[in-house]
Amino acid sequence: MSDKEILADSSRISRRQLFQWAGAGLLVNVAGTLLYDPIGRISMPINEAFEALLLSSQPTPEFPITAIEPERLIVNSFRGIPSIDLANFQLTISGEVDRPLALKMADIQQLPFTSMVIRQVCVEGWAAIVQWGGIRLRDLLTLAQPRSGAKYVYFKSADGYYESWDLASVVHPQTLLAYQMNGKDLPAENGAPLRLAAPIKLGYKQSKWVTEVVVTSQLLPKRGYWEDLGYEWFGGL
Repeated sequence: MSDKEILADSSRISRRQLFQWAGAGLLVNVAGTLLYDPIGRISMPINEAFEALLLSSQPTPEFPITAIEPERLIVNSFRGIPSIDLANFQLTISGEVDRPLALKMADIQQLPFTSMVIRQVCVEGWAAIVQWGGIRLRDLLTLAQPRSGAKYVYFKSADGYYESWDLASVVHPQTLLAYQMNGKDLPAENGAPLRLAAPIKLGYKQSKWVTEVVVTSQLLPKRGYWEDLGYEWFGGL
């Protein structure tokens, strides 16, 4: 399944058309993460559809290394920092794929390395410019070979956190499974040995301590930890 096939549908409507519709008032609160209010429940599906259509397969602007802001990156944890035995750690890729994978860190680190300096944005209102290094998720999925009906990817973490993304966001060229931060090994508090990192999603979408990647054709009832409590599912920037 090629990236071109995966992303074909998102290129049929121009961005100009989308912004015209938004300007006409048909789409509201595009970037908002909405909680349990009635307006939010009504507008959230529209917002998510709009964000999905705006998603571009082209890279978003990055920053020079001199712009990194290590002091601004706040550490958020879900249930504290999990204890992970790195010697026996494996990342599994399963679900609707033709080649399920179980990879040790040594296997992962042999794959093509990508580094990027991007802005990390949290729904709580803070942001930090960070350098992430690791492997593109699209490279992993190329190895696993998603089946033709695949549309979503679930991420399970060692601390019990869970997330789901649309497949187009997963194969974006700046979506990484990172094992480095600011040019050094990823610290445990920031998600080691592997965490999601991408400039196209809000922070709560970027799971830490990722252990499982599951490809599906349907979005399951449990969509994500915070989303199941009322946050927007797409979480795009």
